[in-house]
Amino acid sequence: MRPWRDGPGDRRSYHHGNLKEALIEAARRFIAERGIGGFALVDAARLVGVTPAALYRHFRGREALLEELAGRGFAELAARLARALTSRGTPLERFTRMGEAYLAFAEEEPAYYAAIFETRGTVAAAPETETPPGRPSPFDLLVEALQATFADGFGGVAPRFIALEVWALAHGLATLSAAGHLPRGPGFPDKYELLRAGVLALVHGAAQSGDRSRS
Repeated sequence: MRPWRDGPGDRRSYHHGNLKEALIEAARRFIAERGIGGFALVDAARLVGVTPAALYRHFRGREALLEELAGRGFAELAARLARALTSRGTPLERFTRMGEAYLAFAEEEPAYYAAIFETRGTVAAAPETETPPGRPSPFDLLVEALQATFADGFGGVAPRFIALEVWALAHGLATLSAAGHLPRGPGFPDKYELLRAGVLALVHGAAQSGDRSRS
């Protein structure tokens, strides 16, 4: 990705007539390079080459722009997970691809990922978030994949509970990886291997716990 620069010589002029999309792309690139914490509407305006006042024709403020990014990121994440869930192979292979797709999304789309999970007030990442008709949320897809992959169930533990634990594991690995806090080098598993091992441990642990509670 080519980095944005805000020097006078690098200012992008806005010509093509779709200011809303230009602002969204500017915000996406700025956040990917510098993080969401320091992003302001004036940054998007500067990158696009318009006055800050022009932004308010499309967004009522910074949070509105970030919520738009979160919604788009949420939809893109759901689409990637859906493709993995409907790909070829065994249920376990498809479920593994979903984990890989999630971690790859966090790495390849840092601005979308940050907007989904760091935007104050947005509910885009919540399991109960409403999605367009006929389009399941990432959480629904995760529950569906768990039930298809582990047909014997989880020892009486609700699949939605396991899904939340899997999501938390994937999010933690993605966040640690992005921050450079995962150990690397010979003998250390990568984030994909860690996710696979962690998911199996969660599933088998739930099944064993359920078996003990029934005995």
